[in-house]
Amino acid sequence: MKRYLGKRKLLRIYIGNEDTFKGRPLWEALLQSAKENGIAGATVMKAVAGIGAHSQIHTFNVWVLKQKLPLVIEMIDTQEKISLFVEKANELIEEGLVTMSDVEVISYKHPGFGER
Repeated sequence: MKRYLGKRKLLRIYIGNEDTFKGRPLWEALLQSAKENGIAGATVMKAVAGIGAHSQIHTFNVWVLKQKLPLVIEMIDTQEKISLFVEKANELIEEGLVTMSDVEVISYKHPGFGER
């Protein structure tokens, strides 16, 4: 799928797993917004530990039922699509970090389509 190959932008959003937007998990709201805005794809990753904006260490503890853990959401798409999405995402994110960097997509394979 050659339309996905080449120079793209990588968007990373750092939030907490307990962050919400209108009563639902923020990560879920961001994924829904990404889908509605035609972002090629997104991945949510739960981290084992991290230091947040308030310099508190958030880490997994087997003895605690409610865990406050960092999440990273990654999206790769064109500059235009990522920039438009960031405008929408800023309306949803109350606290978090958003970064953007250059990447080059060198391979994208999808069952049934192969690499084109």
